[in-house]
Amino acid sequence: MPFTNEEFEELLSDPDKIVAGDVKWCDDEDHSPAKEFTLDVATSKGHPLFVRGSYNHEAKALSYVMILKGTGRVYALDLGKDHRNPSTGQLVGEKHKHRWSEENRDKEAYVPKDITEPATDPPAVWKQFCVEAGLKHEGDFPSPVPQPGFFE
Repeated sequence: MPFTNEEFEELLSDPDKIVAGDVKWCDDEDHSPAKEFTLDVATSKGHPLFVRGSYNHEAKALSYVMILKGTGRVYALDLGKDHRNPSTGQLVGEKHKHRWSEENRDKEAYVPKDITEPATDPPAVWKQFCVEAGLKHEGDFPSPVPQPGFFE
């Protein structure tokens, strides 16, 4: 049975979505310069949900994605890569969000006003993403790249 708009809104508004555990950035399995992480999300309704992050320091591209097993990507934030909406051809730009809809799945995007931090600060963007996605993160979120003075 397809995932409906009502089910998506219920999932997004669930105040009990919890990401438990420290973020551990790993090398991209496709051997790009990106670092990635994946963490499960506990929900009050037991939805099989997880969140994935990806940061490419060289391209200054950052993505945080909520994925519902069996459905796919239902909510996402992308920074540093352009998106063109297939239904209209509109270029949305390098900062955009995707929200699930029955009509377009996750293909349409819009420019968010609530994300103000730059892609080069993944921990700060993560905090903003969690607030607007209704996620509580119980754990550490280190930067995926060493900060100046890190090895001094």
